[in-house]
Amino acid sequence: MGRTEEAVLGLLDGAGAFSSRDVVSRTGLSGDAVNCCLRRLWRRGEVLRSEEPFMTRKGVFRGRAGKTRNLRMHYLFRAGSLSSVVDGVRFVSFEDCERRDRWGSGGESKARAIRAFLKENEGKAFYAVEVCEALAGKGVKQPDVMASVRLLERKGLVYVRGYQVGDRQTPFEKGYLLTWINEEGPRVEALRGAVDRTTAASEGSPSTHPIIHRVHLIRDMVIAATHLRELMSYEQLVEKLGCSEYEAEGAVHRALQLYPDLREERIFGLHRYYYHASMPGEDLKAALEMKRNYVRSTKGRQNRIGHNWEAAVEWFVDTFRRGAEFQSQEHRIRGMDPRRITLHLIRPVGDRRRNAEVDRVWTVTPGIFAQPITYVLECKWGLVGKRDLDDFLEVLRWSVEFGVDTSNGRAVKNGILGVFAGSAFDPKATIHLREEALSLPTYAGRLNLQLIHPSDLNKQLHERVGDTELTVQRICRITRDENEVRSTLTDIWANPKQAQKLLTQLAERNQGFYELEKTMEEESHPRA
Repeated sequence: MGRTEEAVLGLLDGAGAFSSRDVVSRTGLSGDAVNCCLRRLWRRGEVLRSEEPFMTRKGVFRGRAGKTRNLRMHYLFRAGSLSSVVDGVRFVSFEDCERRDRWGSGGESKARAIRAFLKENEGKAFYAVEVCEALAGKGVKQPDVMASVRLLERKGLVYVRGYQVGDRQTPFEKGYLLTWINEEGPRVEALRGAVDRTTAASEGSPSTHPIIHRVHLIRDMVIAATHLRELMSYEQLVEKLGCSEYEAEGAVHRALQLYPDLREERIFGLHRYYYHASMPGEDLKAALEMKRNYVRSTKGRQNRIGHNWEAAVEWFVDTFRRGAEFQSQEHRIRGMDPRRITLHLIRPVGDRRRNAEVDRVWTVTPGIFAQPITYVLECKWGLVGKRDLDDFLEVLRWSVEFGVDTSNGRAVKNGILGVFAGSAFDPKATIHLREEALSLPTYAGRLNLQLIHPSDLNKQLHERVGDTELTVQRICRITRDENEVRSTLTDIWANPKQAQKLLTQLAERNQGFYELEKTMEEESHPRA
């Protein structure tokens, strides 16, 4: 018995079962030596192998590149000669095993099946998923395909093609494209034919990495809009790209880096529009003015309702949170609510460089022996998703007022609780955190954020008034400003039986204001 077998058997004679990689790490032997040794011992009946393979997801930290995760298939080995079940895992001898192909039983192995399939279809190219589906009857799984193909690639027998990003390749959506390289005839012609086959197989799909594909689409759309003497809004780009807002944000940022002739213009510092440098100055000036008029009319109504929503949430907090002390702040901008608080950032968060605003901040002291709790409120009139929650948390972390440095990085101070009030939360949002799929409310709980839904406020109204048709959303839409929201809610609370009459009078009084908003929107929308 050689030293390798002695080391492996010495390890396996102890308690427990080990994979080949475990044996390598514990004995210090090479991977090839361990694999060959385990195969010999298994065939001789000195060790047992798990009947079914295990799939293990392993994360590897790669420095600035982040953490990569790989799915690896492996077997477990333990000492013994008779098949048995240990801890729910069936261990079998070589004679009793029906899955011997990988360890040289004389039947066709998965690697041989994959090689034969590609060679028999050398005039075609296949995605890795298609190879797996075609050979599913022979027990071939997805990890088997690329493990075998990489060996064939090193021998120069298979051409593998993926997205080319910098100095590395990444797989297409269906995996890498694979095709057999003809061994007969000139090598150059064989390689050109392989490339042509993969190109033909990828027809109808982007031939470059999705990020580069989106960058090219952005440039094309901006140039087309510029030719029509129009500006392309960020919202239009997101809609036409058909991807998530995260992906669109990265693609737009990359496009502006790669193509200096693409320009960005921010209207009122918030709304982003894009154009090509070839647009004449007079046309650009006219297009910007039209967009400003459009934003004033359409976005003005949304801003009004959004501010009213802030005031409604504040009123309920002030009414039901006994002892809540709101912070206030003087602002340079005339008419800005003093209860909106400006925070100072120690690093940029999104588009905010030095400062960020939160809608309300209040402090509650539960008791004389309890520490005070400070609540920070963020409101949004519209659909709230994961990005909104992440952005809010980043503002809290990196603010001077509410963030703190810890041994694990930047965090929110103890005693600070974030509250996010949204008019609607995305019901289809699924957040994948490690190996879990979380709903938006569950994800918010993990971030220690409290969510306020309109139904939470409507429940209080319905109990007070007794009318389920009365909603906070309706009050926000028909009131002119934040002061009117507060006074309307106060009147309804004081005279619940007169609630519908009060809202009807309010809607009639503001009818001219609504008509003006509607007229401005209709006049501006066709030109935008």
